[in-house]
Amino acid sequence: MKRNQIYTATGQPVKRRPIKTAIWNYRGLYLMILPVLIYVLIIYYWPMLGIRYSFYDYTFRKIEFVGLKHFRKMFADTEFWRAFTNTLVLSVTKLLMTTLTAVIVSVFINEMMNPVAQKFFQTVIYLPHFLSWTVTAAIFTLFLSTSSTGFVNETLKSWGLIKESIDFMHELHLWRPVYYLINIWKETGWGTVIFLATITGINPEQYEAADIDGATRMQKIWYVTVPELANTIIIVLILNLARALNLFESVFVLYNNRVFAVSDVISTFIYRKTFMSAVPNYGYTTAVGLFKSLVGCFLVLICNQASKKVRGRGII
Repeated sequence: MKRNQIYTATGQPVKRRPIKTAIWNYRGLYLMILPVLIYVLIIYYWPMLGIRYSFYDYTFRKIEFVGLKHFRKMFADTEFWRAFTNTLVLSVTKLLMTTLTAVIVSVFINEMMNPVAQKFFQTVIYLPHFLSWTVTAAIFTLFLSTSSTGFVNETLKSWGLIKESIDFMHELHLWRPVYYLINIWKETGWGTVIFLATITGINPEQYEAADIDGATRMQKIWYVTVPELANTIIIVLILNLARALNLFESVFVLYNNRVFAVSDVISTFIYRKTFMSAVPNYGYTTAVGLFKSLVGCFLVLICNQASKKVRGRGII
């Protein structure tokens, strides 16, 4: 018996067609795939050749091989580790808060008795997801402004809660809470779509059994709805944790020089070192980007193993 030989149900060997014949017979399908393949190779794989510059001093004046110099510099750079820590803190905290808020809002919408109000409320919450981060930053910068147009400060003054305007966007101890609240406002609607889909799939017989046992509405939520949502919550957390280091746009449009200590993340760190430096060293920023990619890959592998434990199959 030949190795890797394929046989029919009657035990007859199946003759394999030469690869050239198979390609010619399905040439139409291959031609349809070709543009997509070229696009993927150019956009996603060709730029990866630039990884080699992480081992070079690459400036406008010279390109010189330096080995692991940039990695040693990176590991000794306190500014880099600050950005790395901020990335993890902002990403994980934002993920936990937006997920928790989405679960609470989803349960609230599901418990609404009026279908019209339910649809209206869901639509209103979902709309901010379609706004770009640039527009979102402009809206909240205006709302939180210290000038007379700042709605929040003027309202707090009129209520007698403060005397001087609070500079929400430029205070170290206030920037992160504001950032989390903006993310909750913008992304909660998207999360509710996922969790409401799970809630609608819960077997109604479980609620009927809870009614027979005399359970209150809160008890049905806690003992029926929440346990059914648990698996989805874990999956959402796992999938989003794999992208924890890809934080850029939401921070870039909201941060400023005065709050770098709590807001600068790896992607903004790379941007500043590359485009806001008088003589940028592309080799160093490439090394930082490569390190970020390796850590992201490591997180994906961890999340893949966690996914196998939770739902029996991986995410890749």
